[in-house]
Order: sequence, then C-alpha cells, then structure tokens
Amino acid sequence: MAVQASVTGDDMRASSTGVAHAGGGRIELTELSKWYGDQQVLRSIDLTIEAGEFFSLLGPSGCGKTTTLRLIGGFEQADDGIVRIDGADMRDVPPERRPVNTVFQSYALFPHQTVEENVGFGLRFHRIDKAERRRRVGEALELVRLGEYASRRPHQLSGGQQQRVALARSLVLRPRVLLLDEPLGALDAKLRRTLQLELRQLHQEVGITFVYVTHDQEEALTMSDRLAVMRAGEIDQIGTPREVYDSPATAYVADFLGIANLLPATVAEDGRVRIGEAVLHADTRDVQGECTVLVRPERVRLVDVSAGALRATVEQVVFAGPVTHVHLAVGDRSLQAVVPNDGAELVARAGEAVGVDLPADALRVLAA
Repeated sequence: MAVQASVTGDDMRASSTGVAHAGGGRIELTELSKWYGDQQVLRSIDLTIEAGEFFSLLGPSGCGKTTTLRLIGGFEQADDGIVRIDGADMRDVPPERRPVNTVFQSYALFPHQTVEENVGFGLRFHRIDKAERRRRVGEALELVRLGEYASRRPHQLSGGQQQRVALARSLVLRPRVLLLDEPLGALDAKLRRTLQLELRQLHQEVGITFVYVTHDQEEALTMSDRLAVMRAGEIDQIGTPREVYDSPATAYVADFLGIANLLPATVAEDGRVRIGEAVLHADTRDVQGECTVLVRPERVRLVDVSAGALRATVEQVVFAGPVTHVHLAVGDRSLQAVVPNDGAELVARAGEAVGVDLPADALRVLAA
C-alpha cells in the first residue's frame, strides 16, 4: 500500500491536467551512510534532486539504490547523514508524515475492492468529505486513463492497468515526491517500453519529483532528466542520460550503460592514442600513459580494408531487426559494430577482412 502523504491545501498548485499537486519536492542527501550488520551498503552519499525532476538511481542488484529510496521514504533510518526534503530534516519524521508516496514492484492492490475504492483508500485517513474524495479519485483515474474501469476489481485488469491503479492511488494523495521502486519489473518487455513513455508523460503532466529505481539502463535513459549510476554503495557518476552515455566517467559506467567497446590503449601524445599499431586522434584531456578507449558500437564504421585505421576480421554477423550486430576481431581484441538496416548493402560477412574507422569525436579516453 502506498504511504500516505501529509500535505496541506495551501501547498497545492494546478497541473496542466487540472489535477492539483504539491509544490516543492527538492531532495538533499548529505553524507548518507547505512550498515546492515557488518556490511556497509551506502558510503557517504551526497546527492541533490531538484524539485520536479525525473531522477533515476541506476545500478546492479546490491549497489544500494533501493536502500537509498527507502531512506528517502523513511522505511529505513540512516546510520549517518541527513535526508532533507524542501530543506526540512526528515531524521525524526515517520514515513506517514513525509510528503512522499511510494509505488512498489508489487502493486499490493486490495482484491476485494474496486479500482475506485483502491485509489481512494488513502484519502479515508484525511479530513476530506465524500464528494471531494470522489472528485479527486475521478481526476486521478482520468490522469492514468482508467476512468471507465472504476468499478472493476484488480483481477479484471491487465498488469499494465494494475500498475496505473497503483500510480493513481499514490498521486491522489498529492505528494511532493513520488518514489518508484522498479514498478515495471513484473511486466513483459513490450508493455514495459510502452509504460516507460506513459510514465514520462505522466511526470510532465503532474510536475512533481519522481525518484525511480531500476537496474534497466533502457528505462533510465528513456525516462530520466538526470540519473545516478551506483556501484557498491557509491555513486560513480551523475548526469543527463546523454552525458552519462556519451561521456562516461569510468569504465564501469561505460560498460554498465549500454554496449561498450573498451580497448586498452596508450596516450601517444596530446590528442593522440595508440591502439595496437594504429595511432588515432582523440581528446586525451589530462590522461597520460596507459588508458582505456571507449567507443560505442553505433559509432564504429566498417570501410574497405585499405581505408580503415584498424584492420579487422568479421567473426559473426547477427541480424536483429532494425540493426545488425557485427562482431570483429582486431588482433587479439574484440570489437562490435552496430550497422543500421536502412537498405544499404551490408558487405561484411563472417571470415571477411574489413577496415574499421573510429571517428575522433566517438572516442572517449579513460584513465587506466
């Protein structure tokens, strides 16, 4: 069940849909640490999420992302550090009094209640008359496009519809912050992609702060204004999806976020790197000596063997609908290219020798 938010009527403003929502929602985490027994799961996290942002916490299982969400919601208490929402210290504020609601992967709908009753359940604990309660439930259902399903019960809904009921149940309480703990994890891939776009649109309509936990990099890239990539209780990088994807700060971030070609290299001189026998132009910045060069597969260009900066042998060609994945051997290194199936003839076949062109602006040089 979603946590009830305690928000006064004076703290409301109207969204573009006509549904009022809470102002504010700025979150500040300062030196936040958490231990479970002798295991430290969060290590002095410093993070600011601006009011109205769609912010994702991205990382593998055990990296601390769900623990961070639970500390914001008040389901866990930090061993060190402070959680602030709109400047207010949440240290001694229980979950039910925080201006926060949570949507979990398990929607936890009441099977014996209708959709309308499920959405309005939390309002029963507020001083709201029946007419106002009914109006707000109706607005929340229209917001998630379930107005005609008000009299149905959860077992009569699809997984995606149940997810939207859980969202409406949280939004009807008008929180400043909505926490989402892998809410699409139980859905099939096609429905997940559809609801990613719906969640993004819903966020734009209601205008409150969304904090989204996921291990799925596609979800984080699709929906977020900004995201934090986490590893072993720490944050490796914070930025917009394009910043983190195009300019990862570490090899870990590069490898976790999308497909990454990571090639051992050496900085030959300022603005040049050596990969095997080839010397390529690249922005070396302040990196010196041994390094790792990142290039995304979609930026790898296959050319005539005499024209490429690198010579490669095609090991495998995998058709994947809109694109074809070409796996290459460059000496003792592996490289992957993604070629769009846009009607141009694909000349690369398994066993062929091809040239590989790596544009300078496609290379990201990372310190070893």
